[in-house]
Amino acid sequence: MKSSTVKEIKSALSEYSNSELIAICLRLSRFKKENKELLTYLLFEAADEEEFITQIKEEMDEAFEMINTQSMYYIKKSIQRILRTNKKYIRYSSVVETEIEILLHFCQKLQAFPIDILGHKVINGMYVRELKNARKKIATLHEDLQYDYNQFIEATFRQ
Repeated sequence: MKSSTVKEIKSALSEYSNSELIAICLRLSRFKKENKELLTYLLFEAADEEEFITQIKEEMDEAFEMINTQSMYYIKKSIQRILRTNKKYIRYSSVVETEIEILLHFCQKLQAFPIDILGHKVINGMYVRELKNARKKIATLHEDLQYDYNQFIEATFRQ
């Protein structure tokens, strides 16, 4: 089965009534966990982006505390899982400031990790890459916000 384009889907959805659209959304939410999470974000959390960011940061803090430090392999895999989850949340929110806040918090947690994991090649690569992604996103913001975020980066992160 070939997927339709967004334009085709948009025009097809405009032909449905409200009750039919509700039924379609509920059916869509049954198939994948990510669909249900996206609907949850759009319906309940998109209105309060600050609370959404706070929840993600708390979840990230808990995930970093749960990392098994017995082996660098487990540390690396856990950090990759945290990053994958963060990227999923970033996709849900199309707000650039949210993405920057999540990426910078991730980098802060990596830097503050009790074991020197930044000496590990793969983990250091993730750290550098996410810091670079945050800088790239910061460059798209208003110059006042750029200045504030760049000051934060210079004060917080080692280069």
